[in-house]
Amino acid sequence: MQLSDFDFDLPETLIATRPARPRSSAKLLVAEGDKIHDRVVTDLLDWLRPGDRLVLNDTRVIPARLSGTRHRISAQGETEARIEVTLLEPRADGCWSGLVKPLKKIKEGEEVVFSPELSAVLEAKEDGQGVLRFNLTGEDFDTALNAAGAMPLPPYIAAKRAADEQDHEDYQTVWAKNTGAVAAPTASLHFDDELLKALREKGVTFSHVTLHVGAGTFLPVKVDDITNHKMHGEWGEVSDQAVAEIKATQEAGGRVIPVGTTALRLIETAARSGEIAPFKGVTDIFIYPGFTFHVADALMTNFHLPKSTLMMLVSALIGKDRIMDIYAHAIENQYRFFSYGDASLLIPDRSL
Repeated sequence: MQLSDFDFDLPETLIATRPARPRSSAKLLVAEGDKIHDRVVTDLLDWLRPGDRLVLNDTRVIPARLSGTRHRISAQGETEARIEVTLLEPRADGCWSGLVKPLKKIKEGEEVVFSPELSAVLEAKEDGQGVLRFNLTGEDFDTALNAAGAMPLPPYIAAKRAADEQDHEDYQTVWAKNTGAVAAPTASLHFDDELLKALREKGVTFSHVTLHVGAGTFLPVKVDDITNHKMHGEWGEVSDQAVAEIKATQEAGGRVIPVGTTALRLIETAARSGEIAPFKGVTDIFIYPGFTFHVADALMTNFHLPKSTLMMLVSALIGKDRIMDIYAHAIENQYRFFSYGDASLLIPDRSL
């Protein structure tokens, strides 16, 4: 399989820079069997059955983009430089790894001040990234970061506008709990409390898993033969409780439907033995056509970038030719693409 097999032309006007309001009013493309239905997200009630289980990623996005100042005293007097930091992940030693721009403007041991409360010292430079030790930890760090940081909008949105206060709400799921992601599980952004309540009343059940989505999710595939692509790693956990709930749904004949590619990748990681089991650690699973699914019966997801690993994932689930037909329909019917865009519900033939 070649990278070009997963390419398509997308009009730039279809890239969403703000979400639909209310969240659940976004358009929903339902691909069931060989048919395509144009609906809205609240119509999930028509497609989900009592006994179906939605698997939700409960990661919480941190406001990972920071802007600060580095001061330096030299023979020429005091100088300063503006330093931009995008946090990537916490390290076992208590530091954070991050993208520091411009990295050459700061030396190891120097401090960057982001706000009166929050600062960090550059401990090291590794693989083009900075290792930062902040002056605060725990809840104090979270509070100061929430005040000083901006939400890490995807590159294709950040290129069009800066993150603002509204993104603190828009780029977070209503069930976000476990802090650690630097990108949102975006299919989940379509749910609001009213829709969740209506689904529960219908008999749809929910399980929570955690996958801390990393900046690597936006890395391009650079090899022509996709089987040579090396996936980035992300930390995740599937609890004993989630495993028991998913197994109970399977045994009762209900469908297990992850909301978002992150939830799908995690539960399939936990089921590589053929049966889902508790999992805690880093996954770098790469799902492309030919993959054997053991848990996911369908998938709710947004519309993805051309030539991305996520295009390969949805192609594996529902077929490459089928997904290209679905995307052609979405473009023709003006669906909005990417993180703040519209949604699809992909139901393979085996789930009918």
